[in-house]
Amino acid sequence: MTHSSTAPGDQVAADAPFDVLAIGRCGVDVYPHQIGVGLAEVSTFGKFLGGSAANVTVAAARLGRRSALISGVGDDPFGGFVRAELARLGVDNRYIGTDQQFPTPVTFCEIFPPDDFPLYFYRRPSAPDMQVRAEQIDTAAVAAAHLYWSTVTGLSEEPSRAAHFAAWEARGRTRLTVLDLDYRPMFWESGSAATAQVQRALSQVTVAVGNREECEIAVGETDPHRAADALLDMGLDLAVVKQGPRGVLGKTRHESVEVAPNRIDVINGLGAGDSFGGSLCHGLLAGWPLEKILRHANAAGAIVAGRLECSTAMPTADEVAALADAARTPSSADTEEKINV
Repeated sequence: MTHSSTAPGDQVAADAPFDVLAIGRCGVDVYPHQIGVGLAEVSTFGKFLGGSAANVTVAAARLGRRSALISGVGDDPFGGFVRAELARLGVDNRYIGTDQQFPTPVTFCEIFPPDDFPLYFYRRPSAPDMQVRAEQIDTAAVAAAHLYWSTVTGLSEEPSRAAHFAAWEARGRTRLTVLDLDYRPMFWESGSAATAQVQRALSQVTVAVGNREECEIAVGETDPHRAADALLDMGLDLAVVKQGPRGVLGKTRHESVEVAPNRIDVINGLGAGDSFGGSLCHGLLAGWPLEKILRHANAAGAIVAGRLECSTAMPTADEVAALADAARTPSSADTEEKINV
């Protein structure tokens, strides 16, 4: 896999630490223009940058953070689109390799609001983002990044798995080393295989974020407080557990905070978690109180859930603050659908 050079004028000096450096999936999301219709009946689609890690870096960049992504694309037109779109949306693309064997992955979805969004991944037998090798990791950049973000999906096969652990070794469990417990069964041979790798990974990070089902894979607990405690017992500084209609729980060794969900007319919930993640990065980097971090992350997720696309839908800091502040007032309550971010 070869790596791209930085586009002149688009990026900051190579030796400046990134605010957010992430490793993980990128690709093309193909979203139907018709809502509430199965793919067999859809007539027109939109093409967008996609992939969970890519979306998180875009979300953080939209909030003013200097972001970069470690990933890969195929030697094809979609790969060129992904690399260009990352740069256009403010993400440094210098660590996006070009794989000669596997094409850039494409993901289709169906949109059945408020809570049914089936995904169809075209990334077999493998995808370029799973071909990132340990020797290709810029370990100095990983160690220096103010926040380093990884996802569980990247642990599902080699050589990506070894690259993740090489990066963590270089980082040395520095604070704000985050693991998104992004468990997707289709990428794993079994839940137990995922659990084994997640348990290894948790000993390398300081922050974990996931929903109740993902926490069950990680630590065998679905109760939010027990799951958070189990994560903290593994040496983490912060555990964030998404609870669906009950909102989100954030827990440290000294503090426990629960924040209610925002109410929003849901269009497409697929990007909500990535927007939540980008805002979580922003709040952690800003040193905000935990309650404010979670309130803003909830708002960021809700905003994207009310829009069709993911990457290009990421909100500005002003948009997030406006919804987060409105959510604190009782008068903001209404009968719209709640979104699980």
